[in-house]
Formats: sequence, C-alpha cells, structure tokens
Amino acid sequence: MTTLTTTPDGSAARRSVPPPSPAPAAGRRRQGGTVLAVPALVWYLVFMVGPLLAIFVIAALHWPGMLQPVSFAGLDNARVVLDDPVFWDAVRNTAVQLAVAVPVMIVCAFMLGYYVAQRPPGHRVIRYLLFIPGLISTPAKAMVFYAALSPDGLLNGGLESVGLGSLADAWLASPSTALACLIALDIWAGIGFTAVLFAARLGSVPDELGEAAQLDGAGHWRTMWSVHYPVIRDYVGVVTMLQFLWTLFGSAQHVLLLTQGGPGTSSTTLSFLVYQKAFIAADLGYSQTVGVLLFLAGLVGLLTIRRVFRQNY
Repeated sequence: MTTLTTTPDGSAARRSVPPPSPAPAAGRRRQGGTVLAVPALVWYLVFMVGPLLAIFVIAALHWPGMLQPVSFAGLDNARVVLDDPVFWDAVRNTAVQLAVAVPVMIVCAFMLGYYVAQRPPGHRVIRYLLFIPGLISTPAKAMVFYAALSPDGLLNGGLESVGLGSLADAWLASPSTALACLIALDIWAGIGFTAVLFAARLGSVPDELGEAAQLDGAGHWRTMWSVHYPVIRDYVGVVTMLQFLWTLFGSAQHVLLLTQGGPGTSSTTLSFLVYQKAFIAADLGYSQTVGVLLFLAGLVGLLTIRRVFRQNY
C-alpha cells in the first residue's frame, strides 16, 4: 500500500507503507475458537473424566451402600473380586458373547450393506426395514424375545407344529441356552443399523472399481471381499469398535430384562455384574473394581481392533 507525503520543499512524494500484520486477526480467531470450545471442554471434564476418575477412587474404598460409612480398602476389593468364582463366570460369559456376537454381526452386516449398496429393486425399502430394530426401545425388544422364547412362546409353538416338540425348551431359563438367547438378541438388535452404516459407506466407493473387477471375471463374493472391503477397511474397524463397546458395556440391560443373570450365573456378564453389585448387593467397592477391569478390557480391545483393521498403505 502507498501513501502521499509532503517533503520539506513542499512537493508531494509517494511512500510505500507495509500492510498491517495479520497476526492480531489470526490471534483473535484462535481466541474465539478457544472460547467456543470451553463449554464442550467443561462438559467433557465434568461428565466424562470426572466419573472415570471416580471409578478408580471408589474401587479403593469399602462402601457398603450409598448412606453407609466409607473406609479405605486399598487392594482388598481387587483380591475379593479375583477370588470370586462369580466374577470368572462373568468373564467367561462376556468373552463368549464378544467372540460370537461381534464377528457375526460385522460380517453379516457388511454383506447386507454390500447388497443394499448395489441398489437392487426395492433397496430404499430394505434400508428402512433394516433400520427398524434400531427404532425399537430396549424393553420392547426384550418383550419380543420373551414372547418368542418363553415356554409357551412362538419358538416352541413352531417346533411342535412341525413335529419337533421334543426340541422345545425353556430357552431363557436353561443354563445351556440362556446366554445364546442374549447373544441372538444382541445380533438382531445391531445388525440392521450396522448394515445401513456399511451401505452408506459402500455407496461412496467408485462404481468403476467393481465394474473393473467383474470384467476381469470376479463374481460378487470376490468383488465384495477383495475390492470393496480393502477400500473401507478403516471404516469397518471404526464400526467394529462401536459394536465391541456396545456389546461389552451395554449388554447389562438385556440381561436385566430377560434373565437377571441366571439361571445361576450362566448369563451373568461383567457389565451386569457391575449393576448387580452396586444396586442389588450394595457393594460399591466390588462393583467399581469390576468397572475398572471392564474399562481396561475395553481399552485393550479398542487398541487391538484398531491394529487389526489398520490400513496397510
């Protein structure tokens, strides 16, 4: 930028003036962004970091109820938990639940999502139908499964109608089938929503990739796993993390509504054990010790999934 100045002899002269530094404006923008982020940071610290720290603190306390006196327990709660056979039953049930529900859900949802992404006739209706379980409340889902799996429910009635009445069972009250019923509910509740997510992501994959593979003689199965899956592998990892966390931490509500952890401990999971010890047995120290172990298991699981699905390029 130039300005006119007057010399000592009275003549005018041009003088270049450097433009104003953009630093103050940039600094104001940064400060404005920080101010806007403060409410979210406060919310995160109070309602996320705060409860997380409280879990570790309560795990070191002997606290036999909300209105009872509190004393320091140190590592005694950890010793009690690790010596409790109920805890190890819950660990086994949770491991089985994760090992079955998450892989089956992800694989089946990916195949459903791939099918919908090919835009078959009625694909818009299929998307809505797949999303229906996500629109049903958890108590309603539990009631549907209870109506189907009770001793006089739809499943036993169907078996008897085709001459297989000898296979009828009290599915939710049998130690050998209670956990399997909960796993089936987890898969049914999550597979449709997950398939819609995969279909949305697969819809952004260029059509030329699939067309080129089919011109080279690849069928749909090979195109799905050898072409489309590598392209969205990182996205599959993210969805797997979400379903892993949901199954690990959210299974307590299905257990509470359908089996109460029984018969015995055959369907007790770690997340339900946290609830049971805190709100039924009123042993908050035990409950939050299991919560700490559950948190560590979730962290290890997330890191493992992230490593497995990491892109190789």
